[in-house]
Amino acid sequence: MNALLVPLTWFSQNILQKPAFFVGLIVFIGYILLKKKPHDVYAGFIKATVGYMILDVGAGGLVSTFRPILAALNVKFNIGAAVIDPYFGLTAANTKIAEEFPAFTAAAATALLIGFFWNILLVALRKITKIRTLFITGHIMVQQAATISLILLVTIPMIGKNSFLGTALIGILCGTYWAVSSNMTVEATQRLTKGGGFAIGHQQQFAIWFVDKVAHKLGKKEENLDDLKLPGFLNIFHDTVVASATLMLVFFGAILAILGPEIMSNPEVITSGTLYSPEKQSFFMYVFQTALTFSVYIFVLMQGVRMFVGELTNAFQGISAKLLPGSFPAVDVAASYGFGSAAAPLFGFATGLVGQLITIVLLIIFRNPVLIITGFVPVFFDNAAIAVYADKRGGWKAAVILSFISGVLQVALGAVAVSLLGLANFGGYHGNIDFEIPWVPFAYIFKYIGIIGYALVMIFLFAIPQLQFAKAKDKEAYYRGDVPAE
Repeated sequence: MNALLVPLTWFSQNILQKPAFFVGLIVFIGYILLKKKPHDVYAGFIKATVGYMILDVGAGGLVSTFRPILAALNVKFNIGAAVIDPYFGLTAANTKIAEEFPAFTAAAATALLIGFFWNILLVALRKITKIRTLFITGHIMVQQAATISLILLVTIPMIGKNSFLGTALIGILCGTYWAVSSNMTVEATQRLTKGGGFAIGHQQQFAIWFVDKVAHKLGKKEENLDDLKLPGFLNIFHDTVVASATLMLVFFGAILAILGPEIMSNPEVITSGTLYSPEKQSFFMYVFQTALTFSVYIFVLMQGVRMFVGELTNAFQGISAKLLPGSFPAVDVAASYGFGSAAAPLFGFATGLVGQLITIVLLIIFRNPVLIITGFVPVFFDNAAIAVYADKRGGWKAAVILSFISGVLQVALGAVAVSLLGLANFGGYHGNIDFEIPWVPFAYIFKYIGIIGYALVMIFLFAIPQLQFAKAKDKEAYYRGDVPAE
């Protein structure tokens, strides 16, 4: 017995509890199964492991830069703050799990693996489950696995009592959500792309399904965004670095300016991170540097994600292609942008941002205990996708209305989620529209009904593809993803 326990303990301590090595191991195994050459297997393992380590550097930088501002806000105004962005949310979720649920430090990485293979199984059994899509957007899976892990650990205490069972339940829920939500986008995406042969596996699958159902009731598709003239300066926001730096400068620059030099140079308040020193730097440059530092760490984090996800996705795609021929790959939502109006992504960004800003102002006026700060990913990708799909079905009016509503919900329900999950001291929440609806309602179901709520959510999710299939007039066309001609 001891001979078995010793290697298992070593594996748990050195691999399972070290997400970088665990992700590297997943890629290592995947490439072996794909019969890659030994040097390619080795290179894939190294790139995946180092990429995750780079992610950790970026996440640590965000924490060290943000915590002094959180401390200052608590001292001066007695409020917390949270950025609604999946990268800030990933950092916040992992930090809270490490501090409050140490037995689940590697839960998200393990849940990702469990969820992926669960998704494969659901597609393999598609004649029963009616699910046709495999979610292969690896960096999104990493973010969502961390957030879903935190949601379940906070809202269903019994899950936190058994790390093996708890991690399995988290993974199964992740995989079910990935399979079902991406399956919901097949018809909408086939309609948008005129049979492009892919689905969406990102952060707004429920929203895409909803938009596809209601957009044509809010406007006319003939009156689309291609007929509108948009300001040329918006083109600078095509660049992720410029867009994220500008948003961070606007929001954190304003916050630091309000806090003032006195509190930011007080060593009793700013006990970690960079303390402002009037003798060495002007306060204006301190604010400017601090705001842009967020963009630096976001960029570092994203580079790490891209590095290991490139290997992870290759391993996943090879496995899925061998096991599930004929299934729909669920890919990054940006793949859909080229099939709509060229103006739609920036239009959605602009109108969604207006909705967010109005809601942030209202939360401040009504003295919400948490200051919500907008992040680049939800305000761009969610609302860009909504505008692309809405414009195609209901023209610019539908794009305006639905992108604006999305911005409002991102902030309002983001504030609810931060309060529910106790994330005000950790500085972030996922923020994307699917993690407002349906995940905030799901979290309340878990909180008040516990493990029974978990079962009800699973039943709800599994019922969705069954209803989609039942509604399809041509059952074989459902599996092919065919949509009626318009």
